[in-house]
Amino acid sequence: MKVAADLMVNIPILRYDDYVTKARGVLRDDVFRELYVVDEKNRLMGYLDISDVLRVVDTKSNITIKGFVREGAQVALDTPLIEVARAIMDAYTNSAAVVDEGGVPRGGVLFSELFPILISRRTISGRVGDVMSREPVTCAPEDPIHKIYNLIVSSGFIAFPVVQEDEVIGIVSRRDLLRAGNIRISVKNQADTTVSRVMTTPVITVTPDDQVATAARLIVDHDISILPVIDERKRIVGVIDRHDVASCLVP
Repeated sequence: MKVAADLMVNIPILRYDDYVTKARGVLRDDVFRELYVVDEKNRLMGYLDISDVLRVVDTKSNITIKGFVREGAQVALDTPLIEVARAIMDAYTNSAAVVDEGGVPRGGVLFSELFPILISRRTISGRVGDVMSREPVTCAPEDPIHKIYNLIVSSGFIAFPVVQEDEVIGIVSRRDLLRAGNIRISVKNQADTTVSRVMTTPVITVTPDDQVATAARLIVDHDISILPVIDERKRIVGVIDRHDVASCLVP
């Protein structure tokens, strides 16, 4: 039986008194959506994610990450993978910190890496419409980026479908905003930079009648965070992500 140590990877670790700008640089350059925060004795305090670092738009700032630390998923080296998944689900995070007996993080298990193992080991039943998140928040390609930036920061959502004339034409995510460094200047100055400039296209979608297993495979094959769910008229009726799928697998 595989355990957390078998799937553990190195995830960036910062001290609680490091600057937010340092955390932003780490998250921008790496593939991770979260990083771990430790105290002066290197014990895990919690985690910081992309939404947190987006709160500070200044290029230079003396604001430390201490006030942004959140309590996250935490497991031991010998925790079975299904229990790791349950910890991630309960905390609604994208990873679980793997700590030793002294509370020092040794690495982490990424949900994106655990997810393919979960869906390969268990039969996924049900329709997308049964587990999707309904009434998704959307934006338009002509919306000013500072509006979406503020919405992502305040809501904690990882991405928003971009809709034009009732049709989904793109996705704008936290990472899109983080990687576009000049976007922070636009946000700070309330400039007219639009969503269309940073959104990701084309969009992969599913319907409410598709099987959850189909959505799971699309998420894995294309390494994406969310799938917009559209009806027969191509109007968006929901979204489905890894956590929605995993709710069918983790009791």
